[in-house]
Parts: sequence; C-alpha cells; structure tokens
Amino acid sequence: MSNKIRAAITAVGGYLPDDILSNKDLEKLVDTTDEWILTRTGISERRILKGEGKGTSDMCVEAVKILCKKRGIDPSEIELLICGTVTPDFPFPATANVICDKVGAKNAWGFDVSAACSGFMFGLVTGSKFIESGAHKKVVVVGGDKMSSIIDYSDRATCVIFGDGAGAVLLEPTTEDFGIMDSILRTDGSGRQYLHQKSGGSVSPATHQTVDAKQHFVYQEGQAVFKFAVTNMAEVSAEIMEKNNLTSDNVAWLVPHQANKRIIDATAHRMGLSSDKVMLNIQKYGNTTAGTLPLCLYDYEKQLKKGDNIILSAFGGGFTWGSVYIKWAYDS
Repeated sequence: MSNKIRAAITAVGGYLPDDILSNKDLEKLVDTTDEWILTRTGISERRILKGEGKGTSDMCVEAVKILCKKRGIDPSEIELLICGTVTPDFPFPATANVICDKVGAKNAWGFDVSAACSGFMFGLVTGSKFIESGAHKKVVVVGGDKMSSIIDYSDRATCVIFGDGAGAVLLEPTTEDFGIMDSILRTDGSGRQYLHQKSGGSVSPATHQTVDAKQHFVYQEGQAVFKFAVTNMAEVSAEIMEKNNLTSDNVAWLVPHQANKRIIDATAHRMGLSSDKVMLNIQKYGNTTAGTLPLCLYDYEKQLKKGDNIILSAFGGGFTWGSVYIKWAYDS
C-alpha cells in the first residue's frame, strides 16, 4: 500500500451490432476472395450497425449500460466520460455529451478524443490523470466507431478491413499497486497523407463535388501504413516493457489494436510473447478503430486475474501510436 493514487479499471462493457458482413458477402461487392482477405488481414467477418438514425453513440450507450450493471452503479454516479471516436454522431456536439444524455449520466461532463485507432488509449491515459489528481472518483472511457459510415464499399483496399463496435471501461481510484502504471504515447502528423478522410473538415468542407469524388470516405495507402504500424507498434510495446523491467515471462497479456493479424504477430514477436498471451478477435469483428482495445478486454475479461501485467498497444491514422502498462485490479 502507498499513498499514491492510481487509476484502476474496475469494470468493462462492450457492444457489437447484430448484422454480420462476411468475406463471402464482400466477394459480391468487390473483386476479392475470402482466402485473400483472411491471409492478408486475419479477418473473416465484421459487424455493421444498421437502422435509421443509428450512430456511434448508440453502440457506446449499450457498452456503458453493461459496465454500470456489472459494477452495480447508477449512471448518475459517473463524473467524467471520455469518448474516443473518429465517427462522431455529429461534428458537434461531442458524442460523449450525447452518450451521457442517453445513458442518464446527468452529473458528468465529457469530451471526445480524435486519435483514430489510438483514441481509446489516449482517452484512457487522459482519464487516468483525473483519477490520479483526485479530481474524480468515477471516470468512464469509451472507444467506439461506426466505420461503415465512412467506408466506400466499392474500394476493396479499405472495405474488407473495418467494422462497427464499441467498448468501455470504468476507472476508479486505488492506493494499492494496481491500475494504470505507465504509458508511452506518440503522434506524427506528417503521416496524415497516408491515412485520412479528405473532406468534411474546415480545409475542404462538404460540397457536391467532394461527395461525388468520394472524399468523405477513409483514404489509405496500405503499404506505407503497414510499414509504419509494424515498426512503431512493435517498438513502443518493447520500449514500455524495458522501461518497467518487464519480461516475456511476467507479461500475462498483450492487448493489441486489431488492425491486421500480421501487425499483431510482429508486435508479439518483438515482445517475445507466445500467441496464447495475445488477445485476438479481429477474425470476428475486423478493425473497429477506437473500439478494438476495450472490446478485447471485454471478450477476455473472464481470463484476467488480479495482478496480471497487461500491455495495451495501438497504432492509428494521422499517425498516432503508443502503449500502456496496466496491472489488472480484480479477479473476474
């Protein structure tokens, strides 16, 4: 025990839409095959949020509800809600505000974090500071994206990768030696040319021309992004291990961003971890952007033990990347 306050994850929630888009379905839309997608990405299917007027907030709300139920708290007890997303319900107000309203978090304030696939991780570290400072006792961090809203389903380079989903964690203070122990976060804005959404912002507002030119969809130069991601995600994960005197023996789990199976394998290899220590659900959900890390925690929660050393690792568009070292705070 120490007097130092840390932010511990005390509950996890997740939500995935019912509708499945399989590789076989994509074979009918673009020139691709199930085998091609599987060997290059590791993805078999992904979930798609359907329904009139359904947005990212609707998935996030379900994840937060599950989390509150598990922890036995009322949403009115939440003090701060941070939402990592690149597919907000609206340019403004923040999706975090919409989630708070829909879930009944009447006493919370909130904001969105836009860091692409690193959004949840950036939000997690930000949220932890409000706990560590003593400002708040209950902080919810959500990562969710309705990627189907910005994907061109005639572009075979991107439409096979992404899916929709959301996950959330509750952060609470502890003086025990658990919780978020350390983090290394990085950005390099020069990478924006390789992975971005061309129009819809203040540089290129929406016009008939931008819509006709399909500039409101994800644009990605796959090879360049792959090279950056493999190197940086692996290096930052190894760096946080060295910094905290962790070895492949005492790391229980790697929670990698689910972008591509080959990137995940390279990261695990660099850390010296066997595949049974790597959380993987990309085959079922694809890349849900800010949703991948909390959804992994949600899927694997029952296998986590108090005191487990866990490394979160992500790489996102624009570019953003980093790793977080967590000591798991409860037995599921």
